[in-house]
Amino acid sequence: MQLARSQDRLTTLDYAREVFDDFIEFHGDRNFRDDGAIVGGIASLDGRAVTVIGIQKGKSLQDNLDRNFGQPHPEGYRKALRLMKQAEKFGRPIITFINTAGAFPGSGAEERGQGEAIAKNLFEMSDLNVPIIAIVNGEGGSGGALALAVGDRVWMLENAMYSILSPEGFATILWKDSSRAPEAAELLKITSKHLLENGVVDKVISEEDTIAELKAALISELAILSELSSEALLEARYQRFRKY
Repeated sequence: MQLARSQDRLTTLDYAREVFDDFIEFHGDRNFRDDGAIVGGIASLDGRAVTVIGIQKGKSLQDNLDRNFGQPHPEGYRKALRLMKQAEKFGRPIITFINTAGAFPGSGAEERGQGEAIAKNLFEMSDLNVPIIAIVNGEGGSGGALALAVGDRVWMLENAMYSILSPEGFATILWKDSSRAPEAAELLKITSKHLLENGVVDKVISEEDTIAELKAALISELAILSELSSEALLEARYQRFRKY
């Protein structure tokens, strides 16, 4: 849990610039504002145009304040969906990066439809007719993470975590004591090893040579997914999530 939350972890923007070429960031949801907690744009991978979207945490106090500590508002999810629909229009595969404790629970976010924005992403992603690879690169918490994780392939970094909610939230609900978070983390089975064994994720990326391994895996997997017809792609995605 501590490794997944480390401020030294690579961020979405780090991956966008190291794994891909010619990354260009896009901004705004064309409705309310630009949410710095979610970043996205277009790039190329081994000569293939792709759309890259991810949750962005900061590397300093000010950066984290600007990024709302990686907790997106509804306009962040709507920006992500705008870029996904654009990717579908132009036939670009989508790669998402997930690193959040959860969607921002503030009153303003609720007033602007946080739950609806997350649900809309789940609904729309399930039916996008381009390949989607979702990568949990840090902390994957609750619906705020799932809103970018409806993919044909869901991968995790070796020291990432993925859970229905944070261990602190689990401990608070179950035992009314957030200090029991380490105990909750054990019960939740949040590690990449447990999630791979249970079929929640399809692949674990080593953190020895992460950039090179991730780039090679993406090139290989996109070549496979791109050979599928839209019908086969959507049916396989549907079956992947129905098995739960």
